[in-house]
Amino acid sequence: MEFSYEVKIPKDRIAVLLGVKGSTKKELEKALGIKINVNSKTGDVILEGDDSLNLHTGQSIIRAIGRGFNPKIAIDLIDENVAFETIDITEYAGTSEKGLIRARSRAIGAEGKARKYIEQLTDTHAIIYGKTIGIIGHYENVALTRKAFESLLGGARHSTVYAWLEKQRKRLKYKMY
Repeated sequence: MEFSYEVKIPKDRIAVLLGVKGSTKKELEKALGIKINVNSKTGDVILEGDDSLNLHTGQSIIRAIGRGFNPKIAIDLIDENVAFETIDITEYAGTSEKGLIRARSRAIGAEGKARKYIEQLTDTHAIIYGKTIGIIGHYENVALTRKAFESLLGGARHSTVYAWLEKQRKRLKYKMY
């Protein structure tokens, strides 16, 4: 039985999805056993295949690439313990340009320090692209990263968010042993 999914990505991310001479697209098709058709004029990507789970994984990978992730990071989503989530910044900042700039700036921090520190504490990858924040990592870590960014977008102090993350990180390490 043949399944298909359609995903729309920004036109400026199509070249990244395709890769040099189609290498990224071919690598995804081979790894997942699916067929990927890209309409570079509209940004529509159609995935076809027999395995709906692989199609869903492919859809997540393509959405991640569309949200600004490097394909080498997005392909980690093949692992079933790795998740991809997005946060809509407009839910916290509204649609005004000034509000979006302020919210993005809070999430990124001075010279990218806030984003990098959150990534480091949670062992995740985060991208602020347009009006969204994308997160890739293990499920528990993605949940922590999401809460950290939501707190920052909601107006919490950076130091408060960092302290909370450090406490959660210790709790997770303790839970593992």
